[in-house]
Amino acid sequence: MQRRGFLIGGLAAGVAGTMGTVGAGMAQAGQAFEFPAEWLPADVAIRPGVPPGLIQVDTASLWVYLTLEDGLARRYKCAVGATGRNFSGRARVGRKAEWPSWTPTASMIREEPAIYARYAGGLPGGHEMNPMGARALYLYQGSHDTMFRIHGTPQPWTVGLSFGSGCIRMLNDHAIDLYDRVAVGAEVVVV
Repeated sequence: MQRRGFLIGGLAAGVAGTMGTVGAGMAQAGQAFEFPAEWLPADVAIRPGVPPGLIQVDTASLWVYLTLEDGLARRYKCAVGATGRNFSGRARVGRKAEWPSWTPTASMIREEPAIYARYAGGLPGGHEMNPMGARALYLYQGSHDTMFRIHGTPQPWTVGLSFGSGCIRMLNDHAIDLYDRVAVGAEVVVV
């Protein structure tokens, strides 16, 4: 199966076209944010034959799909990294964490020291500045941690955008829902 075949080859029989993106300026920390109803998690029809438990991330349309059963997937709106910073390819969920701690990678600190250097020592889970949110799925290839995650976010206004350092971000409630449905070892395909 080609990676794009799942998504382009009839992923959504009955899924409406994608909405425009949410602007980061629409909300600031501590302000109310209204998430578009069209972006709420939904069970959608997909082409038959995709194995249950497969996570697919479509970075172009900003959706995460978890196959539930033959011909059905759970769909979540997400945010992804800026162009050139996204993971693509196949991985698996190597581990899961509730309220994960976060430390920026060396390359994040090197590329944007004004943003990340102050967090070089890391942030504990649940800290208001911790970008990992409530749950995280750690993407591995073999025994190698790719350093990419599918995780929640304390910044809901970033969902629906392509910017940042490359991880796949979802609303915390949506990340919890996905986390509860996925086992360690689940296959992930990012296109």
